[in-house]
Amino acid sequence: MRIIPFLFIVLFFSCKNDTYEHWSTYNGTKAGLKYSSLKQIDTSNVQQLTVAWEYHTGDVDTANHSQIQCNPIMVNNVLYVISPQLKLAALDAATGQQKWVFDPWAAGKKEKNLNNLRGLTYWEDEKDKRLFYTAGPHLYAVDALSGRSALTFGDSGRIDLHNDLGEAAKDMYVITTSPGMIYKDQIIIGSRVSERSDAAPGHIRSYDVHTGKLRWIFHTIPQPGEEGYDKWDNPEVYKHLGGANSWSGFSLDEERGILFAPTGSVSFDFYGGMRQGANLFANSLLALDANTGKRIWHFQHIHHDVWDRDLPAPPVLVTVTHNGKKVDAAAQITKSGYVLLFDRVNGTPLFPIEERAVPTQSELTGEKLWPTQPYPVLPAPFTRQLMKESDLNFLLPDSSFKDVKERWTHYKKDHMFEPPSKQGTVVFPGLDGGAEWGGPAVDPETGILYVNANEMPWVVEIVDLREKPAAKETNLQAGKRLYRNHCMSCHGPDREGGGNYPALLNVSSKYTTEQFIQLVNTGRRMMPGFKRLQEEEKQAIAAFILDLKPKQTLAYKGPQQPVDSFRNLPYAMTGYNKFLSKEGHPAISPPWGTLSAIDLNTGKYLWRDTLGEDPAFKGRGIKTGTENYGAPVVTAGGLLFIAATKDGKMRAFNKRTGQLLWETTLPAAGFATPAIYMVNGKQYVVIACGGGKLNTASGDSYVAFALK
Repeated sequence: MRIIPFLFIVLFFSCKNDTYEHWSTYNGTKAGLKYSSLKQIDTSNVQQLTVAWEYHTGDVDTANHSQIQCNPIMVNNVLYVISPQLKLAALDAATGQQKWVFDPWAAGKKEKNLNNLRGLTYWEDEKDKRLFYTAGPHLYAVDALSGRSALTFGDSGRIDLHNDLGEAAKDMYVITTSPGMIYKDQIIIGSRVSERSDAAPGHIRSYDVHTGKLRWIFHTIPQPGEEGYDKWDNPEVYKHLGGANSWSGFSLDEERGILFAPTGSVSFDFYGGMRQGANLFANSLLALDANTGKRIWHFQHIHHDVWDRDLPAPPVLVTVTHNGKKVDAAAQITKSGYVLLFDRVNGTPLFPIEERAVPTQSELTGEKLWPTQPYPVLPAPFTRQLMKESDLNFLLPDSSFKDVKERWTHYKKDHMFEPPSKQGTVVFPGLDGGAEWGGPAVDPETGILYVNANEMPWVVEIVDLREKPAAKETNLQAGKRLYRNHCMSCHGPDREGGGNYPALLNVSSKYTTEQFIQLVNTGRRMMPGFKRLQEEEKQAIAAFILDLKPKQTLAYKGPQQPVDSFRNLPYAMTGYNKFLSKEGHPAISPPWGTLSAIDLNTGKYLWRDTLGEDPAFKGRGIKTGTENYGAPVVTAGGLLFIAATKDGKMRAFNKRTGQLLWETTLPAAGFATPAIYMVNGKQYVVIACGGGKLNTASGDSYVAFALK
């Protein structure tokens, strides 16, 4: 569907173009605009773009589907990039020639935790220039000129992300996927933690950029005496549960000193019997005093989340015209397909948001769902809100369509907030949105927001874990039980994988026992680490998954339940499963990926179209769109650049009309956000081509485009 207005009114705002000429910050600016005022490349010449240079990191891991999700930054004609193995490299921004590489694993560290990392942060004063980024559970400070560790920071150039989270968190999984935010001489960081009941706290922390010492901490699960503590039915929850973490990054109103932090759900994501109440400050947009970490205002967009409805990206800060007045606003997108627009000073919604009744009956013992959820009136959702029978995929062969319809009939699916169930609940928009971690781009000259989205249904099926284990177990029996408790939610009940997670069948030839246990300890990419498990538990899981026959018959000597009863969940999910046909196509009809332009001044759409092409249906002349991860970038040259799609292409659209003006096939899919900058009078558009996601081939390159 395409919506093009007869009249396009351009509203000019009081901002200077030179503010947006550089790309020295993740997402282009601390406001998160993903906007460039450069216009050497424009609608008249974009078709003349060609590859200016390509840089290969040299550390692709095709066997393990490595990725690059980095939005690089450019400072003083040097481009800083991150490799699949989390090495940090400095390149000549005009030629792609390598200047230096920092390897966080070079000091003989055995335990690599290869998380996906979407960017890095730059800071300087009159004496020092530093880069901050994370690899595994550490935040590193690196000298921007030499590529060596900044030894005065923390412990010889790094700090452990477990610091300041409490003794219980020391062996829990804590990394980051998004870079920190620099404010004055602080670096403020969030975290990614486990999504099960064994999650570490998701507190937001600020550290001194010189020394690595803690400046302040905001408890996202409030503690006694703190705002929001009384919104939890059980006053002891803060001692036991984790999550409510700000994993998707921050935006910053630097002039006012306001940090904007979106948070995710409290763990476990799909059952809340251990965490009754609204669950503040989970699933909230927080406005914090960047100097002190004190709360200024918040808005909780999901109460008592059991659908994994994390806020997937930080808000974009832009000035809009509302009721005839200029208002400094924060535009927050959601997995549900909404844009929430607030006065960023006081948190007042600029368009009405209504609390509406939602289903409250759950078959899961102990679950107590919240009776209402917020629904914004404007803008209208940028995705469908419910999968109906009429939405079943009409492109499928008859036998596949019949199979999909039979499964759809069996599932619960009558409401967007239908609770998780044992028979399976269709979650739509899906667990990855709607909007995803790339977030939107906004043109500050017009107040137009551009957002790419997915329309993929997922199915959440709950199983009971309350059966007591045998008094005496073998390693095989314990391994199966521990697999159900800790691994099934990603890899499925039969180890066949699902969603973005691989199968764990026939892996004995891939790992030795030592290698397997190391992987269990550290995690990799989307897999969290399980270092906190006791050695006997890890050995039992290894005996089961690696099919170690001699060890399977031995008596299991480890614990049979967690010491902390809060973490002994009665339920688990069977996997992150997309609702697909037998051929692997979405069970829902197209579009599966979209790109929309929304006027934040009015809440009205300017245009909307599909994003990406599925080769299985392209020959039939059907515009399907594809799943997409990464963000658009909009320019003063009238263009919108975006890669992100499963089909491995990068595209440029006319930002005013949505017309496709240019596209090219990348060496690997670009699941990342482009960076735009100018060096020596030439404008460049750079994209990370790491692939690896959505069963695409992995790559190891950064490609720069420029005019011939």
